[in-house]
Amino acid sequence: MLVSTKGRYALRIMIDLAEHQTDGYVPLRETAARQNISEKYLEGILKILVKHKFLSGLRGKGGGYRLTKAPEEYTIASILRLTENSLAPVACLESEEKDCPRSSECRTLSMWQGLNQVIHDYLEHTTLADLMEPEKESPSPL
Repeated sequence: MLVSTKGRYALRIMIDLAEHQTDGYVPLRETAARQNISEKYLEGILKILVKHKFLSGLRGKGGGYRLTKAPEEYTIASILRLTENSLAPVACLESEEKDCPRSSECRTLSMWQGLNQVIHDYLEHTTLADLMEPEKESPSPL
């Protein structure tokens, strides 16, 4: 699994907004400047997050973006799924709907399934709130 720039930036944006949630709606320009992300690129990511109700947006004077829930209610898995579409380490695990024609003879399938489970468990048990505390140790995957 390789997390794209879109996924990494989505996490940075969500952390930034969480850290400034007492400011009300945070203007796009401020977040872009703090995170050193182009406003144009940031707009595309924010659009995805608003569409899926992870953020709410307000136009005009005093407008901007803010979280719709508390930081501890957002898992890293849920944020990355929006931007990455899949967290699977290999293509054959990306969708449960399609079966790999080689699955019955694949010697590595169980290993990939195990890795997929570790990734899933780790990211589902790490929240936005966890990432807001840099001195805090990362949660153990097991």
